[in-house]
Amino acid sequence: MRLRRLAPFAGSALALALAGCASLSTNEDVREATAQSLPPLPEIWAVGGAMPGEVRIGWIAAIGDPVLSELVLEAQANNRDIRAAAANLEAARALVRQARAPLLPQINGSFSADRTDSPVPFQVQDTVYTLTAQAQWEADLWGRVRAGRNAAYASAQAVEADFRFAQYALAQGVASAYFASIEAQQQVEVAQRTLDALAEIDRIVRVRYREGFASRQDTATAGSDFEVARDNLEQAQVAERTAQRALEVLLGRYPADAIALRDTLPETPPAPPAGLPAQLLERRPDVIAAERRVAAAFANLDQRKAAQLPLISLTASGGGTSTDLASILDGPSLLWSVVGSVLQPIFDGGLRGAQVDEADANRRAAIESYAATALAAFQDVENNLDLVQVLARRELILENAAEESSTAYALAQLQYAEGEIALIDVLNIQQRLFAAERNLVAIRRARIDQWVTLNLALGGAWD
Repeated sequence: MRLRRLAPFAGSALALALAGCASLSTNEDVREATAQSLPPLPEIWAVGGAMPGEVRIGWIAAIGDPVLSELVLEAQANNRDIRAAAANLEAARALVRQARAPLLPQINGSFSADRTDSPVPFQVQDTVYTLTAQAQWEADLWGRVRAGRNAAYASAQAVEADFRFAQYALAQGVASAYFASIEAQQQVEVAQRTLDALAEIDRIVRVRYREGFASRQDTATAGSDFEVARDNLEQAQVAERTAQRALEVLLGRYPADAIALRDTLPETPPAPPAGLPAQLLERRPDVIAAERRVAAAFANLDQRKAAQLPLISLTASGGGTSTDLASILDGPSLLWSVVGSVLQPIFDGGLRGAQVDEADANRRAAIESYAATALAAFQDVENNLDLVQVLARRELILENAAEESSTAYALAQLQYAEGEIALIDVLNIQQRLFAAERNLVAIRRARIDQWVTLNLALGGAWD
């Protein structure tokens, strides 16, 4: 008798114990796991000279180039990879709706009309109408359905962060291709000036050779340099066409080498504020996506654990059967039932246990992937903060080199005209000048390109 009285309390205690074992993970659990996966973070960036202050948005507009701003907007609307990423985001959001649907009762209805003919003469068969509705609902006591919903929601958040980072990366890619195209134009101009200058020197040397003032070696040297300059111009021109086609593809256009660009590179803005290392974890979209995948892995583990516990469901059905369609829902025709069921796994060959182990391994892998993504993001910022200063110093050095080469070339021309130096000396100095001009164009493109890359590394929004 005592055992019968205690049975309800024992059942309640067992249910509470099982519910406690199946408690769902929280965002605090995720934050703790991701924080523990990282080494101690410095309070400020390790590279000295980083600008203090909060990371600002709008780095494309800060360049001050309306043509570039329009191209970035065009790419955001027409780039095929971004469109695919947007479709993936819509699919992820649809999965969230699918995952939360089982939290509500599933209701279905059916209607049938049945009439049976008989060969017996004068026997009349009436049509029997049946209308039923059925509702089924899983009592999610252990959180299995909620865990599935949480996993789908966290995964959708990860896809959304990936989409946002893809938008940022596309803006950076368009800017980089834009700068590369302008640099390629300028390199063509330098190559054309080099060719024109060497063509003039070749003409002068051949005239002097015919007059007996130059040697055959001089004509051969001038002719060789002229042909090399022609080849350099061909390479520069194909590089220009290739760069413009790459930009057109990013814009969603056909690669026809028919895009109109400005002639000069924009000025590099001052270095942007870098914020603090710890803030990068909450701002940079690819790190946020990795953190949300950790949250999804926690929820998947919760779901697998809850699947080991009893499945409790309620099924209710009701309807009517009548030979008179108008009275099918009248009292005498109505039927209804309510059924509760409990499904307890007993033996599955270790399937559910293996699924829990798999989910736990995936959770640990997601944590390690998060740590790797975060460390790569920190490395990205530190490298770019370093390059900001290095490229600025290199630009000053190359500007001085170009000025000195220009001065040396002007003096060499005068000395050669007076017969004080040989032609080979003039050509050597001229090659230095043109090399300095090419290097200066390249470093200016590298500086503005790196400035954009730093903003992307910092997680700043382009718009």
